[in-house]
Amino acid sequence: MSKKETYHGHCLCGAVKYEVDKIGEKMGHCHCTMCRRFHGAAFATFGEAHRDDFRWLEGEHLLKSYQAPNGTVRTFCSLCGSSMTFAPANDSGELIEFTLGTLDDEPDVKPDAHIFIGSKAGWYEITDQLPQYKEGRDGEQLK
Repeated sequence: MSKKETYHGHCLCGAVKYEVDKIGEKMGHCHCTMCRRFHGAAFATFGEAHRDDFRWLEGEHLLKSYQAPNGTVRTFCSLCGSSMTFAPANDSGELIEFTLGTLDDEPDVKPDAHIFIGSKAGWYEITDQLPQYKEGRDGEQLK
């Protein structure tokens, strides 16, 4: 868990703002095809927090969601398109996954895994020593 008391974040245009207490230990770089397409990058990096530790401060009414055919939901700012949160298809509502790139503050915990590398971009090489999972963390670990 994070040591800092409260972190703040916002979308690119600043219209959507949030704060989060206690970022969880699980922070992952997701290489799935949908995250790559949604973020326009080799991978997306998410942190998680308990729902009670995450609050929208401004602009929640500007959030739009996209539900993929597999049931996952990606939430973004309707003004600037910034990716804000992700929810798995089997979301219990207990945790919220948010994009680390939207944080104003540098978190004191670091990503701990690469997930869904079975669909990673062929032009990107993973060079760190973090564990790598073919799919989710509950699946086959490749490194």
